[in-house]
Amino acid sequence: MAQAGCHKPLRRKPARGPQHEVKPAASSDLQPESRAGHVAAKAMSAVPQSGGVRPAGLGGVEGAARVHGEGRNTRGPSARPPSGQRDSYKPMVKASRAQRESEGTVVVTSLATNTARGAKGPCGGHVGDVRTREGMTGLSGSKHPGGQRPIDKVRQLQRRLWVAAKRSPERRFHALMDRIWRSDILQEAWRRVKRNRGAAGVDGTTLAAVEQYGVERLLGELGVALRAGTYRPQPVVRRYMPKADGRQRPLGIPTVRDRVAQMAATLVLEPLFEADFRASSYGFRPKRSATQALETLRVHGTRGGNHVLDADIRDYFGSIDHQRVLTLVARRVSDRRVLKLLRQWLAAGVMDDGQWHASRAGAPQGGVISPLRSNIYLHVLDRAWEDRCAHLGTLVRYADDFVVMCDTHAAVEEARRRVSTVLTRLGLELHPEKTRTVDLSRGGEGFDVLGCHLRKRMSGPLWERTQRRVFYLQRWPSSRAMQRMRTRVRALTPRSRCHEDVRSIIADLNPVLRGWGQYFRTGNAAVKFIQIDTYVTERLRGLLVKRAGSRRRPGSAAGWDRPFFEALGLHRLRGTIQYPGAA
Repeated sequence: MAQAGCHKPLRRKPARGPQHEVKPAASSDLQPESRAGHVAAKAMSAVPQSGGVRPAGLGGVEGAARVHGEGRNTRGPSARPPSGQRDSYKPMVKASRAQRESEGTVVVTSLATNTARGAKGPCGGHVGDVRTREGMTGLSGSKHPGGQRPIDKVRQLQRRLWVAAKRSPERRFHALMDRIWRSDILQEAWRRVKRNRGAAGVDGTTLAAVEQYGVERLLGELGVALRAGTYRPQPVVRRYMPKADGRQRPLGIPTVRDRVAQMAATLVLEPLFEADFRASSYGFRPKRSATQALETLRVHGTRGGNHVLDADIRDYFGSIDHQRVLTLVARRVSDRRVLKLLRQWLAAGVMDDGQWHASRAGAPQGGVISPLRSNIYLHVLDRAWEDRCAHLGTLVRYADDFVVMCDTHAAVEEARRRVSTVLTRLGLELHPEKTRTVDLSRGGEGFDVLGCHLRKRMSGPLWERTQRRVFYLQRWPSSRAMQRMRTRVRALTPRSRCHEDVRSIIADLNPVLRGWGQYFRTGNAAVKFIQIDTYVTERLRGLLVKRAGSRRRPGSAAGWDRPFFEALGLHRLRGTIQYPGAA
């Protein structure tokens, strides 16, 4: 394709050099033409001729092959083939940059100044050599040091899988196992597992122990086991995490080796199902977040959504049916080796207090592939709602937590009935005590979701100007979120640290404050931020007072205020609120 500012490349006469001697073919007496004549004809075809007429006269099998392969030998690198049989293998010109990016087409952003021998000029097509295709990635790029950056092979594979699944909603993919054991897939899986950190599994092997053993050695052994079909996952270790209501949430921790295998499978399988997932799902998906889910509720609530179904599924992860989830996966995956791998992870069992327990139902939380498996299972609810119930209201789901916002009370009651019907088909049920309907009209009630409390508030400026009562849905940290934050600050500022340098304590507090503030800064949390700032200041002042003891001078504590600690580097939450679109 021609580029702006490019001039027609100058034609240069071919340099003359010594001609190589070509020995006649062994079968020259049996062929109409000798091999020397064939080589000479091939050399003559490289010279441009008027009208593009090629020298004819080759006979026999070679001549027939050249006639049938003429389109392959003569057309330029950007020309379309004369036959339609190869059309599907040639990338079409994309209409937009977004489409080019989604399908992994390489767009050259810089031109090479010193092209390699045999390459075309900057306006003639090729800038660098085409690399060898690996699997489905089909990578290409410049080898010049100042050329294009190397392309992530894993990302290219995911894009191509996503495009193929998006174009064919009914397609079932086979030959996926050989993508899972690819070395670059396993390397990326290890990087992500290491970034997520995590505890050791049933074998007691930690991430540090794996690095000491040798990452390349572990990945090589894992790849060989996956390729040979001898891989067997180990049971998960049962751990318990305290919940906000005082109960404990059971978690299942796989071994590091199993986590790498699960992450590799997730990298390959996730694009296939991402092409099917609906817009109502926000949890553990690429480029989607809890903030986007909260914004969807805020926009609908501002437009009249006054009735909310605040739903909770009873024992969701312990009620997942193994055969049903494998059937849902098989709608997109026909590779029996991959289905067997998923079945092995579900049936690996749980090790609790040294006792092994079989897992005939349920999928323990804590595994790398658990979020994807959860989204596949509840995609049935998303699809049923969007296809048959979207007129009732807006469904917003984050993993197993979801709410339905409707405009009328009758609509929210009908939504509850239909949601219960869909969940019953999946072997699930709504928790009768935690599931409730909320009336948001005039700010009478509110509800908690994703760590935030949502409630409608009347607009003061509109009341002052027009004397109209207009209510907007607002959100701020819930009471549980505030209590957890105070507990975390209290744990980092015990009285036993009173003799430490206050700057080291502030260095421990800042990451917690920044992370908490990053999550809640897009809401109406100004008042809550000031409360946390005040609490942190009081805790730090208490440490200094205890360290000074009875030798403290009268009035010295008055100087240990908020500006004093901010001068030492303490992060301030107040003033960090941002509009969701600018965050």
